[in-house]
Amino acid sequence: GAGGEGWDAAMLGRDPWSRGERADRFAEFLNLTDRLLRAPEVSFTGRFYAADEARTYPGCVQQPRIPFAIAATGPRGMALAARYGETWVTTGDRRGEAPLGAVAGASTVRAQMDLLDEACAVAGRDPASIDRLVLSGVQLESGLGSPDEFDDTIGHYAAAGVTDFVVHWPRPRAPFAGDVGSFERIVSART
Repeated sequence: GAGGEGWDAAMLGRDPWSRGERADRFAEFLNLTDRLLRAPEVSFTGRFYAADEARTYPGCVQQPRIPFAIAATGPRGMALAARYGETWVTTGDRRGEAPLGAVAGASTVRAQMDLLDEACAVAGRDPASIDRLVLSGVQLESGLGSPDEFDDTIGHYAAAGVTDFVVHWPRPRAPFAGDVGSFERIVSART
């Protein structure tokens, strides 16, 4: 059936949806999820998703809803992050060479944050009201070689305006290769 074809294509490594359709689905999903978490009952009919008197009882304890962290690098995603996100997330530039060191990575992320700031201006939102989280590892080096290297890395990102810097637990192989002992020394130096 139609549902099985999408699953088969995904299993074979082919995406059954175009980039535009994925973006459209994500935008509609965010809109519906935002509504579901803000109201006790929602009816909605979209192009991809529908809800008929959907209830979220007892509802969110946090008001108006739980915070959203939205990963985005393109114009449509940045507009969604500016509209719905409490935190914007990036892993760097997927089209560039990887992984970037701290100086080049922070420069790339700063350019992305400039686009986020523009999207916030269009949405009428204060750009300072959205946190900026960098997820290091695949596109951006983590700086986990030593405590000094890590301090240098997070210093560059902080200077660029990043509020949160996330690293993966070190593993034996790329993209998250690293020494657990070094990681533990870095974390111990901050506690």
